[in-house]
Amino acid sequence: MRIKFIVIFRRDFTMPHGNRLRRGRVSEMGRTYLITTVTLEREPIFADFHLARSAILELRRCDALDLSRTLAFVLMPDHLHWLVELRDGSLCDLVQRFKSVSAKNINAMDASPGRRRWQAGFHDHALRDEDDLPAMARYVVANPLRAGIVRTVRDYPHWDAVWL
Repeated sequence: MRIKFIVIFRRDFTMPHGNRLRRGRVSEMGRTYLITTVTLEREPIFADFHLARSAILELRRCDALDLSRTLAFVLMPDHLHWLVELRDGSLCDLVQRFKSVSAKNINAMDASPGRRRWQAGFHDHALRDEDDLPAMARYVVANPLRAGIVRTVRDYPHWDAVWL
């Protein structure tokens, strides 16, 4: 007698989308990830040069604390693309730290304490060893070009890459 099992997957639509993304997420130290996270309601807060530089300083601080090694990033007016090697802790902890500290710093600069700045959750893509990291970095930093914000990447101030 054969028994057939049917597995039904139910999407929980009561949970915010960002929280659903966390299910099954695995963090591996030494692994490179492409992280994408967006501002709350896609507000273009990083159109302000000084607020953008404050967020970038926090990316650098994560590296200085040896939590991460930033390979490339571009901070767009309403979102961040971050190509990063995880050095310590979990990916969720790293992104949560970046978002909470950068939000506190932005709020201090903007005189708006306690204001939420980032949408819950983030998207991540774990890269394999055979992935071409310099090509991925070029893709990341070319975002302002594809968005039509600038004509050349050199004209956009909020990006960096270890190879370029």
